[in-house]
Amino acid sequence: LVVSAFASLPDVRGTWTPQLRDGSALVLVDLGTGRDRLGGSMLAQVRGEFGGTVPDLDDAERLTRLAAALGELRASGSVTAYHDRSDGGLWAAACEMAFAGAVGVELDVASVAALFTEELGVVLGVPADGVGDVLDALGRHGLGDLARVVGRTAADRRVRVVVGGTALLEEPLRDLAQAWDEVSWRIAGLRDNPGCADEEHAAFGADDDPGLSVRPSFDPADDVAAPYLNLGARPAVAILREQGVNSHVETAFAFDRAGFDTYDVHMTDLQAGRFDLSDPSVRGLVACGGFSYGDTLGAGEGWARSVLFNERLKDTFSAFFHRGDTFALGICNGCQMFAALADLIPGAEAWPRFTRNRSEQYEARLSMLEVLDSPSIFFSGMAGSQVPIAVAHGEGFANFSARGDETRVLRAARYVDNRGRVATAYPANPNGSPDGLTAVTTADGRFTAMMPHPERVQRNVQMSWTSGPVEQESPWLRMFRNARVWVG
Repeated sequence: LVVSAFASLPDVRGTWTPQLRDGSALVLVDLGTGRDRLGGSMLAQVRGEFGGTVPDLDDAERLTRLAAALGELRASGSVTAYHDRSDGGLWAAACEMAFAGAVGVELDVASVAALFTEELGVVLGVPADGVGDVLDALGRHGLGDLARVVGRTAADRRVRVVVGGTALLEEPLRDLAQAWDEVSWRIAGLRDNPGCADEEHAAFGADDDPGLSVRPSFDPADDVAAPYLNLGARPAVAILREQGVNSHVETAFAFDRAGFDTYDVHMTDLQAGRFDLSDPSVRGLVACGGFSYGDTLGAGEGWARSVLFNERLKDTFSAFFHRGDTFALGICNGCQMFAALADLIPGAEAWPRFTRNRSEQYEARLSMLEVLDSPSIFFSGMAGSQVPIAVAHGEGFANFSARGDETRVLRAARYVDNRGRVATAYPANPNGSPDGLTAVTTADGRFTAMMPHPERVQRNVQMSWTSGPVEQESPWLRMFRNARVWVG
């Protein structure tokens, strides 16, 4: 029986991840009370055995006390990393925390069974000087006898294991990471593009990988649109969507924060005349991300055809694009849609089509993006920034064989690897586009199309990882503020 559940959270700032930090101790909370049963465990499977008695929750009250204790620890900020003890036991949990943090680990346990038992429990990463406070908090919830320090981070990228006072293992973190990833690599090699699978596996756990970083070329807290917010004017922006589009709310929120009045405009509103793009108060048009028509007609293609095959809408879009006082932004599915409408957009003749990712899979990840020096009004003052951004698409490959001109296209952004170099390999380049290309613009900068999702990471708290202050706006909000500055 598999039981799953979900709930809305009023505040995600207390989210824990397995990312282990330097200078941490590992605290195990063992709901199995030291019984270390191995029945059905990975260790038993490797040995070709059943393993005897299987783990169980012998006292449900322990689980409720653990939940209460974790709530207190989260509120106090005492814990910096978290992992459940499940498949592979403490050994697998500690290794996965080390992989996430790119740090070495030293484990010290009483027995091999304690290392591999899959009894219920959790592993907490705790600053070394805060261990006493964490153990005290667990004690207040009746878990003091079940909690103990089982390890600490190491100064080098190696994993060491001491069992019963005897050193039994010492391995480079890189070698363990490669072994851990091997099954996923082999599956991906059969299911996906084998070349991409090989590239991802080769990069996993690399000793010289510095990890993600946030390197804006400007101060994200500097609100360049602030001088325009008290003028009493809020220019109108049409937040355009079609059946299957799902990023319109975040997009509207970003433009609202930047000082625009946002209007939820469905394609049927344009077809029925309920919204008029020719209204001079409408200064911006944003085609949002998602999966219009389920991408069954090609990503963004069906959406574009609903314009191209309707003469009135085709003329309306063309007239809007040719007005000198308008701007437009296409994000993800909207980028694909705009690329298919490039013949209507002045200056977009060299834009490519965006087709199936080289990996042959839908890509959803946080990727490093570099903003290039370009005329785009959205990226004004941002050139040189290298910042993580949300990626979520199956068809993001900039395909110049389908249309466009790779030598003439105006590039606005590209993927880079964690070292800041142009991303040519997967997964740093998630779609395989030449030179990591993922955003294009026009000579006057009024029109930009990009595959990643800045609207989904406009606040640092929306990032699955960031080094920025969690309560602050992310560097990507600058894009929307730039649009407000351009309107004036």
